[in-house]
Amino acid sequence: MVGNSQGALKLGEADGRPVEGTFSLKSDAHVIWEGDALDLLRTMPEETVQLVITSPPYNIGKIYENPTSLEEYLEKQLPIVDELIRVLKPGGSLCWQVGNYVNKGEIVPLDIPYYNIFKRRGLKLRNRMVWTFGHGLHASKRFSGRYETILWFTKSDDYTFNLDPVRVPSKYPGKRNWKGENKGQPSGNPLGKNPSDIWTFVAQDWEKEIWDIPNVKANHPEKTNHPCQYPVELVQRCILALTDKDDVVLDPFGGIGSSLLAAESCDRRGVMADLFAEYCELAADRITQYRDGTLKIRPIGKPVHVPTGKEKVSQVPDEWLDLKP
Repeated sequence: MVGNSQGALKLGEADGRPVEGTFSLKSDAHVIWEGDALDLLRTMPEETVQLVITSPPYNIGKIYENPTSLEEYLEKQLPIVDELIRVLKPGGSLCWQVGNYVNKGEIVPLDIPYYNIFKRRGLKLRNRMVWTFGHGLHASKRFSGRYETILWFTKSDDYTFNLDPVRVPSKYPGKRNWKGENKGQPSGNPLGKNPSDIWTFVAQDWEKEIWDIPNVKANHPEKTNHPCQYPVELVQRCILALTDKDDVVLDPFGGIGSSLLAAESCDRRGVMADLFAEYCELAADRITQYRDGTLKIRPIGKPVHVPTGKEKVSQVPDEWLDLKP
């Protein structure tokens, strides 16, 4: 379903016509709103969304952004933040994925001001995850940035968290209890270990609080013409842990629908907004392609590629062999 900011959309019909009544999104439907996220949010009744997950624009001059000061940028986000909290269920979660605001080579880690914004509104931070990736823009006057963060907040102390879907293989599954009534019995869980606050199967070590997921660059199977696309896998992991089947997942800055695709793949219902018709249409096309089996998505949990050294691009060029430091 595609709606626009001119309609009084109540999210109860799959054809986009205005309807009366409370939020009731069909199990096989997703909402793609072409227009401002604030307009969409103001049509939605309170406490209807289980998970808000998004990567907000950073206003650093990409094709879909208008560069502005950090203060003005954050101030503009406040009405949207307030609406997101209003529509979030009491047991729901909010995952806010951000990087750095860059101004004349100076960076401001955006998770710092955003933490204060959400904390002042009563949300509780459960984890600060680091998403690291091996490729990106190269800096010349500072170290090249290769990570972003995900702030996971909950609205209350009674929230959804599903452990089993996100368990990871135990490093030492053969460990046994060495004392007590279970002495000699396996000490772990046959489904895998509790990841605590770090996801081992997307990182080499759960103890590092790092999710190693490739970002979407030229050779990534999910690559489109969107200039700042995040991987479906990143959203899938949050959805599996923080929602149940048929729950509603909302992305107020939906872009080309990666959050909707993640919701679709996990049997959840997705709602997104984006200002650009091109991106909304692409999001709808991607859902259709996923359903007919023609869309390529990087499988969740797939190990990050490590060059063998035999590939030509991983070998030192002959021109460099005689160079001395």
